[in-house]
Parts: sequence; structure tokens; C-alpha cells
Amino acid sequence: MLSKQVLSRWDRSPDIIEDQVTYPILSAMTGAPKVRTVRGISDFGYSYVYVIFEEGTDIYWARSRTLEYLSGVTSRLPPDVKTEIGPDATALGWVFQYVLKDESGQHSLGELRSYQDWYLRYYLRAVPGVAEVASLGGFTQQYQVNVDPNRLRSYGIPISRVADAVREGNRETGARLLEFGGAEYMIRGRGYLSSTKDIEETVLAAVDGTPIRIKDVARVVIGPDLRRGATDLNGMGEVVSGIVITREGSNALDVIDRVKVRLKEIEPSLPRGVKIVPVYDRSELILRAVSNARLTLVEVMLTVVIVIVIFLWHFPSAAIPVVTIPVTILLTFIPLHFAGVSINIMSLAGIAIACGELVDAAIVVVEQTHKKLEICERSGKPFSPSEVILAAVKEVAGPTFFALLVIAVAFLPVLALEGQEGKLFRPLAYTKNFAMLVAAGLAVTLTPALRLLLVRNRPILSNAGTRLQRLLDSLLGGKIRSQEDHPITGPLMRIYAPVVRWTLRRKTQVIAAAIALVLLAIPMYWTRGSEFMPQVDEGSLLYMPTTMPGISIAESQKLLQLTDQILMNFPEVDHVLGKAGRADTPTDPAPLSMLETVIVLKPQSEWSDAHTWYSSWAPRWLLPVLRHITPDHISQQQLVAEMNQALKIPGLSNSWTMPIRGRIDMLNSGIRTPVGLKIQGADLNKMQEIGRQAEKLLSVVPGTRNVFAERIGDGYFLDVNWDRQALARYGLSIEDAQNALSTAVGGENVSTVIKARERYPVNVRYLRDFRSDLESLGRVLVSVSGDKQIPLSELATLHTLTGPSMIRNEDGLLTEYVFVDVTDVPVGDYVEQAQRELQNKLKLPTGYSILWSGQYEMALRVRHRLMLIVPVTVAIILFLLYCNTRSAVKTMIVALAVPFSAVGSIWMISALGYNMSIAVWLGILALLGIDAETGVFMLLYLDLAYDAARREHPQFTQEHLYDAIVEGAARRLRPKFMTFAIMCIGLIPIL
Repeated sequence: MLSKQVLSRWDRSPDIIEDQVTYPILSAMTGAPKVRTVRGISDFGYSYVYVIFEEGTDIYWARSRTLEYLSGVTSRLPPDVKTEIGPDATALGWVFQYVLKDESGQHSLGELRSYQDWYLRYYLRAVPGVAEVASLGGFTQQYQVNVDPNRLRSYGIPISRVADAVREGNRETGARLLEFGGAEYMIRGRGYLSSTKDIEETVLAAVDGTPIRIKDVARVVIGPDLRRGATDLNGMGEVVSGIVITREGSNALDVIDRVKVRLKEIEPSLPRGVKIVPVYDRSELILRAVSNARLTLVEVMLTVVIVIVIFLWHFPSAAIPVVTIPVTILLTFIPLHFAGVSINIMSLAGIAIACGELVDAAIVVVEQTHKKLEICERSGKPFSPSEVILAAVKEVAGPTFFALLVIAVAFLPVLALEGQEGKLFRPLAYTKNFAMLVAAGLAVTLTPALRLLLVRNRPILSNAGTRLQRLLDSLLGGKIRSQEDHPITGPLMRIYAPVVRWTLRRKTQVIAAAIALVLLAIPMYWTRGSEFMPQVDEGSLLYMPTTMPGISIAESQKLLQLTDQILMNFPEVDHVLGKAGRADTPTDPAPLSMLETVIVLKPQSEWSDAHTWYSSWAPRWLLPVLRHITPDHISQQQLVAEMNQALKIPGLSNSWTMPIRGRIDMLNSGIRTPVGLKIQGADLNKMQEIGRQAEKLLSVVPGTRNVFAERIGDGYFLDVNWDRQALARYGLSIEDAQNALSTAVGGENVSTVIKARERYPVNVRYLRDFRSDLESLGRVLVSVSGDKQIPLSELATLHTLTGPSMIRNEDGLLTEYVFVDVTDVPVGDYVEQAQRELQNKLKLPTGYSILWSGQYEMALRVRHRLMLIVPVTVAIILFLLYCNTRSAVKTMIVALAVPFSAVGSIWMISALGYNMSIAVWLGILALLGIDAETGVFMLLYLDLAYDAARREHPQFTQEHLYDAIVEGAARRLRPKFMTFAIMCIGLIPIL
């Protein structure tokens, strides 16, 4: 999903920003083409507007449209609002995070932050693929002119004069050129402020020839600028951190590698004693996953090869499907390249899954030629191997080709998925389907040619007398071993033939039993839970608690350090990096009331032990195998439950996810928990009351771990209500009074100190003692005509009250979120139960609505999508089956057998305790394609046996029909069993 961010900065309260900045921008963006939804957030000093475009929109086209519509609304914004469009990235691009660690103790947090902002950030931003490097933690330095109002009053100087003097005293100019001595000199008038002393010496006025300087009325210091974010490492205190954000569509692994190379290059130039310590590196997850995928692919290929050799027991014949696998895989990369599909975890998984199916056609062709050659050799008549092979290929080429097409078509619903599920599974579907199409082509081209090349009618080893020589001859060439003589298929045939005859004589009872099994599977299916996507172990956790709004940066930092210290007490934790508030990037709109801690876990082999069913009896040599089935350490769900219990702190509402998973959820729906509520209406107070009622009701629903309704109306405000009549008596306008208030209390950045490449603002405001309480604020001076200054208390009344600390807006409607963190219960089942609870007990006023969002919303979207595409896919499969059989009856025979084979999958899902998710549904779709293929092969051999029996017995009876069915089903067991066994055994390494 493509997102563009519009960030506006303005030192105003959320309600003012919502009315004058966020709403105008959001309403303009709503009408842009290809826009799916627009979300707005108004917080103190910041406005965030997220424009979510439709899937498949070009990133630079979307950026151009955003700029186009933004330019149309900029003129309607207040003049001092600073608006910018965010980078070509989202929070999902947070792939690498580091901290600046000072081991010498010689550098302050302000100095480290300056190095991060003005040097290190630019080094890394130049790396190809990096969209932005966000800074977090430490202190942004600021030159502060803290004015004493009493001194100002004694000199009769307004605070506005101090601000003007700073501006006027920080200028440089040029006077063109001067030529003398045969050279030209460029004339410069140097006047930049470079130190606190320069600011102190700036003249405000002169009385009787005596200058009044800034140092006479103010104290000039270097201090921290206002900040809305802090960070902590391992509970040890604040650090300076940097976040590398990749450009949308770039290869994260390549970008991270280039960033590491750049960090190595600049390491010698770091300040003395400072080290750059990576704390979050997504490349570790990527490399581990790709390594596992490659290893699994190799294991699958070796397993398939071993099974083929064992079942055919004839190396030249076995070499045909064995050669087919690498050739098919290599040729598959050609269409993948032109389709723009990269080699990633999912594309490798597609090859691994397809490995067992790639050789199906080759196996059927080889087996049919085996059978033909075997019959010719038993007849004792001379024959031409090439003619026999050609006849065998003609008999099975069509059905095998269509069977592979059926498997490919069964995965078409995957290509129709959209959103994150489409991005995740489409590479798998493309790879698997391209592989199947290539395998279908090779089945009628390469396989017959290899069969003709490798067939032999005489032993390789002459005088093969010893047992070893006979074994080698049977493997490497010579006479083809019949199925009856094979040590595996022979016994299976002798067991299966009586079973086939028994079912033929009791066909009614067998069909009734099969129908009963299907009916028994239906309630088992309906009792399975539903979820959007199964959890993927990222090797890290993301802890995202929320506290009450209005918390100060100092208190938020203390709370962050406390939670990080608790987390570090767990032996499974390697290190943690916590964040309170937001980083300096448009991709992070988090308020101070939201904490965010990335928990990097140790390898699971170092986790706490857990008692298992084999703990008391298993010998040491068997433990590695049993651990693969049931790990003997605590699970991630148990670890999260223990952490959640340890972090039950009053005033803190916990939620748990994983870094990538959480950022995907926030990008898709705005909800950072697996599920959540969006309450929409016209009045923030009523919405907050609805949210609190929902929070109370959901807290008792089984499966709720934590629930938190945003307290959007609980922010603290100090209102200055101007007396218009009093202002009129002194000839003051509202703007005059507001300017005096904003400068004296809020402070105003009036100029910038330039130090080489570094830039620091100069802020003018009252000393803290003169703005720390209501009484002091009442003494703030407002200048009137001449030298007269009036205390603010004579012009206005001051009141403290509560109001919106943050305002959310979605598609033009005011919105409040209720975050719901669930345990390991199925999300779909939880939402259905929670919906009933809210419908029965929560009465909504007119004009207000509740929408369920998060993963549940995405699961509904996928369900509706599959309901449309699956029937179309089934129709295509039926059409292919009909093209193969040319018979509606035979087509329905294959089609009706498919539901019966799905029974086993339902039982296995139930036995393993899996929930129904996109991944499970895709597995079932793949299974149905394989079932259809198996049906095609079974029908093929039944038809061949039937045709042969009709030629052999002109007077065809029912007993002859039974014999033909037994011949086609039992005596041609090897190809069907091989295709089934290879697909099943080939998937074992993936498990």
C-alpha cells in the first residue's frame, strides 16, 4: 500500500491546527485521483496528513499528485505554517537503527545530537536507496535569550524590540568588488552571530549615550530546544539514535549493506570515544530467512531425487525427472525476470513447494514407457525403442500437460489478492505457476528426448555374475525391473488390489462412508478459528504501551526507562531500544503518551526451558529430533504473557506486536494492535465517552489481553481569554496581544546562528521564573503606545481546563481509536464475540458509528475477494478437465472426488490446532489442484486399462470391467503413488 505524508509544523494547540491546517489539507487530498483513504492527525505543534493511494499506483505519480493538490491549498493556510511532503518511504522502511555511544564520557547529549544532525545524517542520506535518516533522542541545541521583564520595564523596552535586535544583529552583506594592486577583492560585511557573547553585546537602545545591550535585560545561554521525543537503551538512560529509512520499492538488504559500508568508512572520523552501535538490523532477519529458504530448497530437491531413484530403481529412467528439476528451475527464472519478480523468501518458497510437482509429468511419461518396454520385452518379439517411447508419450502427453495446467490454475486466486497479502504471496504464486508452465512444456519435449537417449536394451556390465554387479547393472542400465518385482511397489500392489476389488463390490457402502466423512468434516471446519495471517517470528518484539495524554517529556522518559529496565531482566532479551514520542520524521506521528520499545531477542536455544512430553524419558541423541517437533523452551506467546504481567504498571495500557507486523498494521489501517475500533462522529467528547464504554465492555470479553480507548479529550490547557473592551481602552488589537503572549511565554525563534555546516535557532522568551505559574503569567507585559506596558492580568483572564490532546480525522470525519490487544485467540472469532457484546450493551447516539479495523478488516477484504475469484477458478479448472477428457461425465468424476480428498486437510488442521487464515486457504487451494491432478492421472490409467481390456475381450463383461479397473488402479500404482509420495515427502523439509 502506497502512502504519502504531508507534515506541517506550527506551534499551536491541536484544535487550532485541526481547524486551520489539517482539515483544509485533508479535504483537498480526499478528491485526488486514485486516493483510497486520507488520515489526518493534529497534535501539539504538528499536523500529519497521510494520503493512502490505491494498490499499484506509481510512487512518483502519487507524489506529483500530492504536491499538486497541496499547492492548491497552501495559500489558505496561516502564513507561518511550515508544510512539507514526506520522503518516498513509510514507517515500514525503518530497516536499520543505531545509537551513538560515548565511552569516554566527554560528550554531552547535545553534542552527540549535533553530530548526528549535521554530519552523520548527511553521510548516510547519500547512500543509494536511503530516503531519510531520522534523528531521535538527545537535545537539539538552541541559543536562548531569557529576558527579565522587570529590567525590560525599567528601561521601557518591549520584548518585541529584543527580538528585532537579534534579527538585526545577525546579518552579513556584500559590497561588490574593489580593485587595487592588480587584484580584485570581494567585499564582505561580517555580522553573523557566532556565540552567546555576540548576542549579549547586541544593542537594544541608547539612553544619554549609554548603550543598553541584551545582556542588561536578559541572560543568554545554550540550552535544549523544545522536543517531542526521547529514547533509551537497555534502561540505562537517554541516548542519541538514528533511524535509516529506505526508499519505497528499494531492496532493504542491499541498502543496509551499503549503510554498513558507509559507517565503516566514517568510523575513523567519529568524535573521540564515540562508537556507532547498531540496535536494530532487519538484514539479520532477511538473511536468516533466505538462508533457511535456500537450505529447505536444497533439502526438498535431494528428497525428491532420492524418492525417484528408490521407486524407479533404474538410474537412466530416474535421471529423467532428476534432470527435469534443475532445468525447470533455471528456465523459470527467465519469465520471473521479465515479470519483475525478485528472488526473495516467497519466490524461493514457491520453487520449494513446486519441486514435488515439477516431476509429475516426467514420472508419468517415464512410467508409461517403462510399462510399454516391459510388455515388449516379455513378448520376446523385436521392437523399436523409439517407436515404443513415441507411442507411450502420445498416450499420456495430453493428460499430463493438462494436469500441470490444473495445478497452476488452482493458484490463480493468489494473483488476485491485493494489499499486503498480495505483496506477500504473489511472488510465491508467480514462481510456482511459471515453474508448472515450464514443466508442462518440458513434459512433451525434453522428457521424451531424454527417455530415448537413456534407454538401453542390454546390460552395461558384461558377465554381471556377482550380486554387486547385478545391483549396479539394474541401477545403471540393462533390463527394466517390473512393478511386481520392486521391493516397495510390489507389496503395495498386492495389498491394494484386494482393496480395490472389495470397494468395487461394495461401492454403495464406500460412497456412503465417504459422504459421511465429508459431513463429519464440516463441523470440524466451522469450529476452527479465523485470522488474517499466521504469526511470523521476526526475532524481535515491539512493545507499544500507552499512557494518559498530557504527560511531560521528563515523565515519559522516566516511564520509558523503567519499562526498559523491567524488560532487560528477562534472560531471553538481548537488548532493547525504547522510544517515547516521535522521531524527527514525517513517518512517525506518535504522541508523547505512546511509548515504543524494540525488543531484540536472543536465539531461542538460549531461552528458558519448558517442560515437554518427552522431557523425562528422551535420550540425549533423540532430543534434536524431538525439539524440532516440540521445542523444549518457552514459546513466544508465553514470553509475551510473562512480560505483560511484569509490566502491569498503573496508568499504562500495554500492546504487543512485532516491528514489521506492527508497522504494516499501522500503515494499512492506522491501528497498531491486531484489531481495534474506529469511532466516528461530530463531537469529540461524545466519541470519548463511547470509547470508554467500549473499553469497559471489551475488557471482559475472553481473549482480551489489554484494551485502551484514546483519551483524546484529556489534554491540559491554559486559556487566555482577552477582554476586548480592556484592549480597546489601550488601543490594542487581538493580534498585538497575541504576539506579546506568544513571544514572552511561548518563545519565538527569531534568527539562526550559523556555525560552519551547523544551524541553531535563537529563541527569545521570558525567564522561566516569570512564566512558571498562573500568577507569573498574569504579570506578562503587553506593550501599548509609547513606553507604556500593561500586565496581562489587566487585559485577560486565565483559566485551566481540559481539551483534545490529539485529534484524528479520517476521510473528513472525526475519529477516535480503541486499541485491542488480544491473546493467541483467533482474531475472527474474537471480533464476532466482541461485536455481539457491543451490539447488545452499547447504544450509539444518532450520527455516530463504530467500525472494526486492523487485521479483521483485512481478513474481510480477502474473504470477499476469494468469494469472487474462487468460483471463476473452479470454472476454469472444470473447462481444462473437459478439454482433457472430452467428456462431461469424466470431468464430473474428477471434480466430485476433490471434496473427499479435502477431508484429510480439515482433519489435519484441526489436529494441529491451526486457525483458518490466508496461508491455510492457499494451502487448501493448492491441495485441490493436486487432487484434481491425481484424479486426472487415475482416470488416465483407468482409460488405458479399459481400452486394452476391450481390445483383448470382444465379449466384454462386468468381470472384465472389474479386472480393467484393478489393472488401472492397482497395477498402475507406481506412477500415482510416486507423484503423491514425492509431493508429500518433498514438503517435509518445509515443515
